[in-house]
Amino acid sequence: MLRYGLVGGGNGAFIGDVHRHAAMMDDLTELTAGCFSRNYEKNLETARAWHLPDESRVYRNYQEMAEKESARTDGIDFVSIVTPNVSHYEIAKCFMEHGIHVVCDKPLAMNVEQAEELKRISEEKGLLFGMTYAYTGYAVIRQAREMIKAGAIGEILHVKTAHPEDWVISSVGQDETNMAGWRFKPEMIGDSLCIGDLGTHAEQMLVQFTGLHIKRVLAMFDTYPKSLPLETNATVLLDLGNGITGELWASQIAIGKECSPYIYVMGTEGSLEWHHETPYLLKYTKRNGTMEFLSAGRSYMNGASNRLTRVPSGHHEGYYEAFGNIYRQFCEALSAVKEGKDPGTPEYPTIDDGLGGQKFIAACVESNRNGNVWVEV
Repeated sequence: MLRYGLVGGGNGAFIGDVHRHAAMMDDLTELTAGCFSRNYEKNLETARAWHLPDESRVYRNYQEMAEKESARTDGIDFVSIVTPNVSHYEIAKCFMEHGIHVVCDKPLAMNVEQAEELKRISEEKGLLFGMTYAYTGYAVIRQAREMIKAGAIGEILHVKTAHPEDWVISSVGQDETNMAGWRFKPEMIGDSLCIGDLGTHAEQMLVQFTGLHIKRVLAMFDTYPKSLPLETNATVLLDLGNGITGELWASQIAIGKECSPYIYVMGTEGSLEWHHETPYLLKYTKRNGTMEFLSAGRSYMNGASNRLTRVPSGHHEGYYEAFGNIYRQFCEALSAVKEGKDPGTPEYPTIDDGLGGQKFIAACVESNRNGNVWVEV
């Protein structure tokens, strides 16, 4: 069994507990070390709540953790980074420089230059690097990818993807001027709020669902409430190459949308559509033919999809399982590496996807800043 450590995610943080449950879901790894916050006493509280077996492996800072774990014969095999955006780069770099594989929450870094450096270090040291774009972990997303590769919808003509939520407009008032949360601070998150937070999920959904990559963007940002320093709504036109067009919408002020990513792919012979509200269903419509709803776990689904299902068909899997699928695929690849085997083509989002997401954010920011012009990604 693999051993892993967690940086961040303590003090009752929602996302830290999601990562912890997801990582151990398939009994492929166990949490053996951590630096869950900057407060050592709270680190210990988290470790005890999570039943960490050895409190000597609860560290005061991530630098100490990387140094001491890399020196142990039973040190961690990989680290999961679940801290605010501003620290992803420095933490990932530190652990890779100590020879430790990485799983990182999105976005990869604060800018393209940092992301490119992390990719270089990963390649030079031969380290695996996984990105937790959680929504790509649903089983039917893999079904869609395989169907598109097999020509089920013909040649792709257009893609529409989105990730709308209402959390900003539901939590702050119109006249609010003092935003205390780190997500509202450019020095903590970078040049983008909505695209960096939700737009990257929609971008990765497009990549993992279709196999396509965005070539150019034309972006327009809106900010509401006006007191916020960065955008809370973004509309982006996409050039996907070879004459394929697309649209991407991300919003944190979409009233009535709690967490509603979706994607619609239109081809010459049919279409595929997925909505997060029904994550176990994939809508498949044939040209001049039938409309079908394909359900996760059924015998007619392909093997790549069914390998990611954990419960019998009709029992709906969700967010934790999607995270767990990413960890499962990463851990399987890492176990193969440790055994001297070829891990094959990664089935989880990698550092290349993280770098692509960083370039997408930068291109959207540049497009909006320069008067909504086309910018290459």
